Amino acid sequence: MTALPDCYCPTDGTRVPAGSLDWCCPVCRGPLDLDYSPTPATLKSLSGRVSSLWRYAECLPLPVPDCTLGEGRTPLVPLTGTVSAKLDFLMPTLSFKDRGAVLLAALAARLKPGHVLADSSGNAGTAVAAYCARAGLPCTVYVPEATSAKKLEQIRAHGARLVVVPGDRETTAREARAAADAPDVFYASHVHNPYFLHGTKTYVHELWEDLGGRLPDALVVPVGNGTLLLGAALAVTELHTAGLIDRRPALHAVQAAAVAPLAEAWRAGADDLVGTTPMAPTFAEGIAIPRPARARQILRAVRESGGAFHTVTEDQIRHAQRDLASRGLYVESTGVACWAATREGTPLAATLNGRSAVVPLCGAGVKTGLAGGA
Repeated sequence: MTALPDCYCPTDGTRVPAGSLDWCCPVCRGPLDLDYSPTPATLKSLSGRVSSLWRYAECLPLPVPDCTLGEGRTPLVPLTGTVSAKLDFLMPTLSFKDRGAVLLAALAARLKPGHVLADSSGNAGTAVAAYCARAGLPCTVYVPEATSAKKLEQIRAHGARLVVVPGDRETTAREARAAADAPDVFYASHVHNPYFLHGTKTYVHELWEDLGGRLPDALVVPVGNGTLLLGAALAVTELHTAGLIDRRPALHAVQAAAVAPLAEAWRAGADDLVGTTPMAPTFAEGIAIPRPARARQILRAVRESGGAFHTVTEDQIRHAQRDLASRGLYVESTGVACWAATREGTPLAATLNGRSAVVPLCGAGVKTGLAGGA
């Protein structure tokens, strides 16, 4: 059996041994990173491998698990002459969160806890519930009361126990973290557990392969807790360190203007969050995170890449969702944020100025319906 790498705290360096059920740094209670620096396979050696994210086995900290549902290898389609979309809503649970959730379920199956617990605004909880069902693991998912009814239905269908928390996403996370401290519980946190990031990084490994061993000039990524962006940064580092790309793409992070704590910190030139961002209604519920736990890492990754933060209004989200639907792509309202930020006439489009970019379409439209109604 492959040995597991240790975890460590990126803030104070505290180490957590492999196999521990500790879900955060025991000193500062912050999220953990994985002491793991793999070398990707060459493009040529990928030929003939399994058509899932497990084809990048050299870069994954776990071997292919029994709970796989064939996740990954989603299509890349053009939207304009320079902007393409990766259709990550074509996943087993209809969102990109499957990339990380399969790693969490595989790790839990290996550690054999008494119970798995997750918290989510919907998609991550759905993915964890599905993969735990596949792995035969008992699972509880905490969600805020405003979670889409379709997402609640999906979580229940997978057999997970659902705890609907009165209050917002922050309140839900606090209650889940308190429950996660109980003995013999595996906290399948897509925010705190670094295995999730090593799943989401396969998004970029797939792009690199599909583009013939290169990456676009810019990766435009929606950011709430930053799991896709930080996974993308991991993959870019792996490919660049191995000499498989000669330049790093700029990371452009997109938030809803209604809840944009990272964009506010970026505009202030800060290394961490500034002030307190209140929750506000937004169609982009999946990225409405007022205090992301990995804020410092997210800001640093964007800054070091030469990218920037951008915000989109509710009107922009609504129009972008309908525009994509008119092109045959029915995407949930959170998942269209990057297309809203990249469309012609936006500041980001002017920044790109004809350079190549890829946006992820992260979740299926049936999860939330049309923003603002039909």
